[in-house]
Amino acid sequence: MKTIDFSYFIERFNAGEMDDAERKWFLKELEGNEKLRREAELRKRTDGFLKEREIFTLKEKLAAIEKNRETVRADRESRKPAKLKYAALIIVLAIAGGIALIPGKKLSSEEIMNRYYSAYETTATSRSYIAEADPDYLMAMDYYKIHDFRRAAIYFSKVLENNPKDMESTLLQGVSNFEISNYPESKQLFTSVIDDNNNLFIEDARWYLALCYIRTDEEMKAIGQLQEIKKSSSIYKSDAKKILRKIN
Repeated sequence: MKTIDFSYFIERFNAGEMDDAERKWFLKELEGNEKLRREAELRKRTDGFLKEREIFTLKEKLAAIEKNRETVRADRESRKPAKLKYAALIIVLAIAGGIALIPGKKLSSEEIMNRYYSAYETTATSRSYIAEADPDYLMAMDYYKIHDFRRAAIYFSKVLENNPKDMESTLLQGVSNFEISNYPESKQLFTSVIDDNNNLFIEDARWYLALCYIRTDEEMKAIGQLQEIKKSSSIYKSDAKKILRKIN
């Protein structure tokens, strides 16, 4: 029997291009295929990261262009020597073009969070088959999706009381606590996912644990986690390399 290549359908599903009949078919496929659900979710998150990076890069270039204009205007008004004006213009253009003329400065934990942190994104189909039988999970997911992380943490805690081996809820409980600045609890939850060593969320947990350590100024522990990510095939590998360059 011919194997279905779901790549095309995943792209259409994540882009919202499916009609009702096709969407119902694909949701049914997702419901019975954990690997397919994971692939669809991973692609959605990757697309989100790429879009955020493109927006961030565009903002940086626009800011550099505006800075260039201000520099040129100030040079004309102050009538600085020509050599100084040309030097200032070269520096601004180098920034706009992404050319590093001087070593990058060390980023603060706040700057790293602003650049690299975003809450873990769930999909609409995530564990829908369990949600029907677990109202606490359903409530937790509803609060999580509207970014009411305090209430989400409460309901994920209830889910884990009944099912402590639920690694998805453990991860989301960790992210919820991170969002409300309960970092000790977050560290414990992310570590539990990693130590379980038999689930689909280990690379996510390792990434958020590294950010936890950065937020709490535990630089050596953060570097250890980021080095592990850097050596892996994780979707966070590129960002881990960038952060390491900024904190080492």
